Amino acid sequence: MRAYMKSAMPYLGVQTPGLREACRLAFAAHPLDTFDDWRDTVLALWRNARFREERYAALLLTGDRRYGEHQTLETLPLYEELIVTGAWWDYVDPIATKRIGALLRRHPARMRRVMRTWSRSTEMWKRRTSILCQLSFKADTDLALLYDCIEPNLADREFFIRKAIGWALRQHAWTDAAEVTRYVNAHRARLSPLSVREALKNV
Repeated sequence: MRAYMKSAMPYLGVQTPGLREACRLAFAAHPLDTFDDWRDTVLALWRNARFREERYAALLLTGDRRYGEHQTLETLPLYEELIVTGAWWDYVDPIATKRIGALLRRHPARMRRVMRTWSRSTEMWKRRTSILCQLSFKADTDLALLYDCIEPNLADREFFIRKAIGWALRQHAWTDAAEVTRYVNAHRARLSPLSVREALKNV
């Protein structure tokens, strides 16, 4: 597991179903009464982790249904820390697609501004997040926002950015293949071959 993830942090070797079940039982046995308790517990798990599964547990706690009411703009600094310090796809992508995406749905005006800012960040994983945050939006995808977040990253040679661009476009192609084809053709000279391949894979 550690070799596959190219992880500096070791693994315990717990498979995902076992980890989820352990977390389900632990979360049920130890309810957290306030937003501060929930946030601080997530951060304690994350910051003090010695094994990668402990950070996965922190991510699972962010999505536990008991704490759905905490998913407000007040969580943004928490998720920003997890993204920047996690700095790898297995941490960042679930936050981008599930947590940041959910905040965008609930607070579109504010989060559009945040995502456009993140798309130009010096932190590569924040830029990837801005591109991937609408991955599950389908017909609700804000194309202007997606394209605005892709634009400052078109020349980036980083694999994880190029892959994210292609992934986001490919996902939207399930909803509107003609639009994605149009976008790729209009920007083919600036899109990387990887992004183009990924974007048109299912067209």
